[in-house]
Amino acid sequence: MLETSARLLRLLSLLQTRREWSGGELAGRLGVTDRTVRRDVDKLRSLGYPVESATGTAGGYRLGAGAALPPLLLDDDEAVAVAVGLRTAAGGSVSGIEETSVRALAKLEQVLPSRLRHRVAALQAATVAVPGRGPVVSAETLAVIAGACRDRCRLRFDYRSHGGGVSVREVEPLKLVHAGRRWYLVGFDVERDDWRTFRVDRLSPRTPLGPRFAERTPPDEDIAAYTAFGVTNRAYRYQAVLRLLVPVERAAEFVTWQTGVLEPVDGESCLLRIGANVLEELAVWVWFLGCEFEVVEPPELVARMRELAERIVRTCDRS
Repeated sequence: MLETSARLLRLLSLLQTRREWSGGELAGRLGVTDRTVRRDVDKLRSLGYPVESATGTAGGYRLGAGAALPPLLLDDDEAVAVAVGLRTAAGGSVSGIEETSVRALAKLEQVLPSRLRHRVAALQAATVAVPGRGPVVSAETLAVIAGACRDRCRLRFDYRSHGGGVSVREVEPLKLVHAGRRWYLVGFDVERDDWRTFRVDRLSPRTPLGPRFAERTPPDEDIAAYTAFGVTNRAYRYQAVLRLLVPVERAAEFVTWQTGVLEPVDGESCLLRIGANVLEELAVWVWFLGCEFEVVEPPELVARMRELAERIVRTCDRS
């Protein structure tokens, strides 16, 4: 009986790790016959677990959605990761889930073995979080956008620009991108007939969702890199390319993704793509880079930097 119960727990754990398993794969993992797998699946169903199955060459088993969540079987590292994630979510950039995260964490810690509770408590005691000052978004807004991305439904929303103006946008949403304490939506703007990146904390979805749309070719295979370039370059009047005379790993120590986009060139240098609305601001900023560099483009930046350097020299001479 104990052996059968342990096998059922193992079967349930396997069903939770992948969307679908063939009977042969489950039998191989459990070290039993296909017939035993079928009997064990029937036992899980009798206990209320919604195990779905399909026959034929493409058939298999998967854990369907039920009226209630089945118990989650987590190994030690997974349990600690979930606990730490819930603690982080309680003070993160998504508003409205703080209390929910605390309740879920309390339930999880109640059933954690003492050895894991000690690990989680030790990690929490040794960790200090810097209070975030970035914008927050509501969990409801994220859920609406994620659902529109999943179902490929057009999304209409009121959007507040950097200058404070408000416009109504109609977008075919592609992906949500989480970067630090900010969330971005990448989507195809129907009216502007082009891909755009939107700050989620500046938009207010309008419901119900619009009609379904046909899938488009994404603007880039790497949506995270596309978003980073849009935030640091595409949105600005001036765009510059600098060749930093240090390896990209070294440059990443003082150039964050919010600053610009780094591209490796060779083992001794890399490119930095950066934007600004005022060329003088860019000329001042690059002087504070923690390395030697060359300006690839634009030539106007070189002229501004020369003017700045001459002004600094004159000021030093007068002082």
